[in-house]
Amino acid sequence: MIIFDKFQDGKSKIVTMSYDDGTIHDRRLVEIFNKYGIKGTFHLNSGFLGHDGRITADEITTLFKGHEVSLHMLTHPFPTKLPEESMVYQIMEDRKNLEHACGYIVKGMSYPYGDVSDDAVTKLRNLGVVYSRTTHVTHGFGLPTNFMYWNGTCHHHDALEDSKRFIELLDRDNHHQLLYIWGHSYEFDRENNWEDIEQVCKLLGGRDEIWYATNIEIYNYMTAVRRLEISADMRMVHNPSAVPVWITWDDEAVKIDAGATVTK
Repeated sequence: MIIFDKFQDGKSKIVTMSYDDGTIHDRRLVEIFNKYGIKGTFHLNSGFLGHDGRITADEITTLFKGHEVSLHMLTHPFPTKLPEESMVYQIMEDRKNLEHACGYIVKGMSYPYGDVSDDAVTKLRNLGVVYSRTTHVTHGFGLPTNFMYWNGTCHHHDALEDSKRFIELLDRDNHHQLLYIWGHSYEFDRENNWEDIEQVCKLLGGRDEIWYATNIEIYNYMTAVRRLEISADMRMVHNPSAVPVWITWDDEAVKIDAGATVTK
């Protein structure tokens, strides 16, 4: 039997972080993430870079090295209130600015104000956006069925409780599960509770059972898994993507390299 229940390196659990707006407080947050080996995705409004307590474009490459830079639209508008022309401008200008700053193609996003509609999603897909995070939370550990409506596990206000539940699952089962925490780094400064996120990262970090991934890494991996081709007799699996994937095959973890076909 073939089961899609493994992530990178055959691991069954993922932790990812997601932070919006690109304020200068991201600098301290990234230091904490790096200290504990946590990976984050940082959704930036490039129209505000260098102004009003925001990070600068020049520091993006160094600051977010090992993490992901993602869209939050040029000037943080309500997406559902935009005509198509304004949506094109807000997304494409944000993409161009961020891609120039970070040196890679930017395809992910989080919705400003959590504002989303089916019509907005259609427009965003046409502009090259492949996933976008909402502000809804599930307090569960499932993966999204539709990456354009990606709900997190929790806001960081509830992260410690949900992280403890997630850690308890490490020794209990091998089901693939995702802990997704989101927020705004300026909230830690405003509420004077930086120790809370440090405690969460200390609890989650440094565990061999966990894949620490950015949002786009998760999207790319799951897309590759869903593209696997399986023969009628279930004795061959072909991976047409550029991403190596792991599956469970007859109770054994098996790696299918990019472009490879594995036969049993």
